[in-house]
Amino acid sequence: MEVLPPSPPQSSFPQAFEQWAADQHGAGVLRKAGARVVYQAMWESFAAWCLAQSPAVQLDTVDARDLHAFQAARYGRKATDQSLSPRYALRLMRLIERVLAHHAGRTGSRPNRAPADWVRANPQVRYAESERADPPPEVLTPQEARQLLAHLSAARPRPGQDPAALAGLPWQEVRNRASVALQLGAGLAPGDVRALTLASPVMNGVGPKARTWKLRVPANGTLRARETPVASWAAELLHHWLQVRAASRIAGEFLFPSTRTGKPWLADSQYQCARKVLEAAGVGGRGAGGSFRLRHTFALRQLRRGIRPEMVARWMGVEPAEMKRYDRVAPKSETMV
Repeated sequence: MEVLPPSPPQSSFPQAFEQWAADQHGAGVLRKAGARVVYQAMWESFAAWCLAQSPAVQLDTVDARDLHAFQAARYGRKATDQSLSPRYALRLMRLIERVLAHHAGRTGSRPNRAPADWVRANPQVRYAESERADPPPEVLTPQEARQLLAHLSAARPRPGQDPAALAGLPWQEVRNRASVALQLGAGLAPGDVRALTLASPVMNGVGPKARTWKLRVPANGTLRARETPVASWAAELLHHWLQVRAASRIAGEFLFPSTRTGKPWLADSQYQCARKVLEAAGVGGRGAGGSFRLRHTFALRQLRRGIRPEMVARWMGVEPAEMKRYDRVAPKSETMV
């Protein structure tokens, strides 16, 4: 690795982050733009504090006392600020440790152990992501699942349904409900929904009765490319969405685009659309789980059916060890979806 000369304090902080982020992206680790923005904001808050001290804290000489003072300075902000939580502090210290280690490698200096030392000296932060500290995943209750399923299914043709009711639904509403259906009926994360393409649905045959029975989910962010099954009720709604999509002459290759011209669905827009669907179904506003409750409900449902945890993890694109978190969620009755 090429050893670089030292930089002025004002430029060394942003340079260190940019070089680390570029190498992470090149290695295929930091691919998601949203994750990079979050890490950059975290790093910039640390850099701003360092440069505001008198004398300024140098990138090459940050020690545990500096880190303690930096964390202490963060208190006194509003209590709802997530940056005050132990889990956030742990993430921040891990980021500082990784950037400093990368910087040391490029400059030929010794690795800075201060972030790791600070974490070890603060047990409330050190164990912030342990199983005991990590809250159990939020899932839908059986009643909530039934309410949501009824609301979603009302957006597709059903026996005895007035055709005029569907004719009044804009294509965006059908898209929104179909995408939420795949989060609940196929275990998709929000990023998965936005990454799906028209090639993602895998049909179980040909002709009018053919339906999607699984999805090919592209890799996105930290989730691997994979295949996952689709519940039959969600497949029916997806089939209807594909018909609406074609009739509306929506362009592009994304399964759920944001516009008729086929532009990708941005994270904030998709989040707001999912939130509105949940609220309309009467299951919004409970806790902070958001639409991830749907993915967690899918996982719990499969596990209670007797599907091996390794298989459920493969469908969800996560490590099998993550399935242990569902051991702490033990509803008295199954969520029937």
